[in-house]
Amino acid sequence: MKKIILLALTISIFACKNKTATPVVDYTEETLDVTTSIYPENITKVFEAHGGLDKWNAMTTLAFTMEKPNGLEVTTTNLKNRKALIDTPDHVIGYNGEDVWLLNKSDKPYKGKPRFYYNLMFYFYAMPFILADDGINYEDAEPLVFDDVVYPGIKISYENGVGESSDDEYVLYYNPETYKMEWLGYTVTYFSKEKGSELHFRRYNKWQEVNGLLLPESIVGYNYENNKPTTAKGETKFINVKVDAEPLDDADFEAPAGAQIVD
Repeated sequence: MKKIILLALTISIFACKNKTATPVVDYTEETLDVTTSIYPENITKVFEAHGGLDKWNAMTTLAFTMEKPNGLEVTTTNLKNRKALIDTPDHVIGYNGEDVWLLNKSDKPYKGKPRFYYNLMFYFYAMPFILADDGINYEDAEPLVFDDVVYPGIKISYENGVGESSDDEYVLYYNPETYKMEWLGYTVTYFSKEKGSELHFRRYNKWQEVNGLLLPESIVGYNYENNKPTTAKGETKFINVKVDAEPLDDADFEAPAGAQIVD
């Protein structure tokens, strides 16, 4: 009996000595990238080609300047709450999170639609990252063929009640080799309040790196026919681009004395 017990103990000790210990990973020291896991693979690769959503989501303020016939137009947006300021020589348009307001700085009347315009160029400029917002649906779209290059497409639609015009649709077309965004097709429903069917087009083929993110250096508008771009009609250039984690004071977005709230 003693021999049997001794044999069992010997086998047990030998087995313990030869058992490989499972390493313990301390995940408190690990940086895990889980941000893009909820998005389709193709648009995730587009985000990554432009610096990645983790870096974009770490930013709070985006500002850019456009040269207009009457002077410089500076657009500043809080990326977290989308409060906005558009400062021009003659007018200032602001959005404080609830109201859109207009301040006249000269005798020239503002001829546009402030509620339509206050975030218009921000949406075009913040591509492709703006397409990571909540309430968006993704599906593959028919590729765009232009100058013998085939650009794969991703169709973007919105859940009801998302944004000013939830019936808007976008199609992002990307370079099949680099995954950088190349074209944007989009419908316009703000004025008609009816779902658009004709795609308008803007081309994104010049980029600049700002704080680790690839953002537009210029965007070219195109004429269109039968949901295809035809010829270029105008280029918008962006200068003095800034994107960082520092927020502006909320008071900067409030309507100043003399401003009027607009519908």
